[in-house]
Formats: sequence, structure tokens, C-alpha cells
Amino acid sequence: MGDVTLGGVLLLGLLVGMRHALEADHIAAVSCIVARERSVRRIVAHGAVWGLGHTLTLMVVAGGVLLFGRALAPQFAIWLEFAVGVMLVLLGGHLLVCLARERVHYHLHRHGDGTVHVHAHSHAGQGRPHDPIRHEHAHPAGLPVRTLLVGMTHGMAGSAALVVLAASAVGSPALGIAYVAVFGFGSVAGMAALSAVIAVPLARAAATLTWTGRALQGAIGLATLLLGMVVMFETAPMG
Repeated sequence: MGDVTLGGVLLLGLLVGMRHALEADHIAAVSCIVARERSVRRIVAHGAVWGLGHTLTLMVVAGGVLLFGRALAPQFAIWLEFAVGVMLVLLGGHLLVCLARERVHYHLHRHGDGTVHVHAHSHAGQGRPHDPIRHEHAHPAGLPVRTLLVGMTHGMAGSAALVVLAASAVGSPALGIAYVAVFGFGSVAGMAALSAVIAVPLARAAATLTWTGRALQGAIGLATLLLGMVVMFETAPMG
């Protein structure tokens, strides 16, 4: 019976963690971060790193509560939720500002075989006059720190509800921490899976400077900004 209970608790943690990763504010934040990424692999990596950051703070905050029996003050939890709203506004606003600052222009481009087509690209920040041979661009590598910090912020904001659920479902701190760990793994898997689904259209949109691609990025930025404003309004500390 004990094994069944343990397995059931851990399976519940995994499933709830995967479901938790798909909440609107989580999806909006990650989508906004990866909206301009051109690599499918990088987009999926961002999703996994968000889940890692989310898990790290859950383990620290929720684990501390389960071990020492001290709950987060309700007012502190409200401030954390409000901070998530501010973060979403900043992410969405930053994406919109980046789009507005791009100097996208169109011109005829002729290939060696004589084929001519309209070519669009941006040379924002390169100054003038326009240098036609400067079409190279960098491919960022390494750990996406901003994504990690966003995940950690989300982990802190969601830890209070997680602790209540874990404490009511398990009978020992050790099992509660195991639940949190499996929950965190589920959030990593859930967000990585979602990132894999959205990676192809986002990567294609970022790789092309068509109005369709820019409109998609703008819609993501605007939706994230508006969602952040809603979260701030709903969680604004009173008094």
C-alpha cells in the first residue's frame, strides 16, 4: 500500500507539473522570449531552461517550508504574483520596442543565374550609409540567463499553492520534497514539449522579415504586455 501511495503521489506531481507549465502567463513569457529566435533547438532549450529555473526556486522555497513548517506570508505571495505581472509587461514591451527600432527595407536582389526577387532585411544599429555586403549575424550560445531568471520568478510566485497541495497530499517532508522535485521535472518536460510544438512557426517567422512574421512577433509582444497588465491589476497589493 505504501508503494502504491508513493507512486501515486509522484505520478500526480509529474502530471500537475506538466499542466502547470502550460498556464497562460508561463506560455506568454516563454513565447515572448523566443519570438525572435531562428533556431528550433534554441527555442526548445529556452523552454527547458525556463522549467529548470522554475524548479530551482520551487525546491528552495517549497522545500524550506516543508522542512521547517513555516508558510509564506499571504502578503508576500501577493507581491510575488504582482512581480510576475511586471515581468510580463517588461517582456512584452521589450519585444515591441525591438520591432519598432528595426529598420526594415526592401529592394531587388539579383542572383548569379539572373533570377530577381524582392529582398527584405534590417540593418538596425549599423548606421548609414547602407552596406550591402553586411548580411552576417551572430548565433548566441550558452545558457540563456534571462530565461532562467524568468523561470525562477515564476517558481517563486507559484510556490505557495504548490506547498499547500504537497502538504495536504503527503505525510512526510521527504515525500513532499520528492513531490516537488517530480513536479519540477514535469514543468521542464511540459514547457520543453510546448516549445517543440511552437518552435517551427516561430523560427520561420523570425528568419523572414515578411509582414506576416513581424505581425506574429508583434501579436506575441502585445498579448504578453496586456496579460501582464491584467495580472498586475488583479494582484495589486492593497494598503
